[in-house]
Amino acid sequence: MSISRVISRVAPAVATSTARLLRSGPVSRLAFAPASNPPLLPAPPHPLGLRFSSKMADSAPSRRLRNPVIFVCDLQDKFRAAISHFDKILLTTQKVLRAAQILEIPVMVTTQNQAKLGPVVAELQPLLKDAAVQSDKTLFSMLTPEIVSHELFSSSSSSSSSSSPQRREVAIVGIESHICVTQTALDLLARGHAVYVLADGVSSCNDAETPIALARLRAAGAVVTTSESWIYEVMGDAGIAAFRDVARLVKETAGDTREALKRSFSDA
Repeated sequence: MSISRVISRVAPAVATSTARLLRSGPVSRLAFAPASNPPLLPAPPHPLGLRFSSKMADSAPSRRLRNPVIFVCDLQDKFRAAISHFDKILLTTQKVLRAAQILEIPVMVTTQNQAKLGPVVAELQPLLKDAAVQSDKTLFSMLTPEIVSHELFSSSSSSSSSSSPQRREVAIVGIESHICVTQTALDLLARGHAVYVLADGVSSCNDAETPIALARLRAAGAVVTTSESWIYEVMGDAGIAAFRDVARLVKETAGDTREALKRSFSDA
């Protein structure tokens, strides 16, 4: 049978059925609308607990790291002659502390047995006058009672209903990589904080100790990165108010950063 003959037989029946449907009452336009895509269901929870917003483009610029803290470990004058590339570590620390002033990041600083080894070096003191904590210690770890009990790290400061303190993103600079820096990082990780060890801001007496320490800390869960990378990660968005001042600081210190990084990677 030809196609035209089939159509001629079927068409009257379709027309009759349509007429009956129309006579039976009002018909929604949707009855004759082509099938549309089903409504989108909410996305399943992200396995890491991350949340994504469909209004990201409309929201105000915000920082990537919400709870950053800077730890400055034992940068005392007595160590100046003993620590490898001490001058480069100071330049990195000065840059990080200047960024902390712009971004209003709290700073915690320690000295090791100050009575015998003296105060923090003079170059850093103007940048540390507003430090949240200045703690002298005999511990190798920076987690002294003064720091642990501070509102930034004590459980009483947590806004959640749990007794656990709020998780912080701690960047560490100072000495020595394989002793005080390592033990500080391990203690922070054990308490659930995010740890960033700034490779251009840490050192030891023996150059060979530093890459070994950094490898160990990376394996333990710390992020080994650079000062500039961490500063930009704190910001997360060029739209924040402080971006221009920080970018200017990074540009001003680019030469110092380059030299510190040469030292870091030549030791690795």
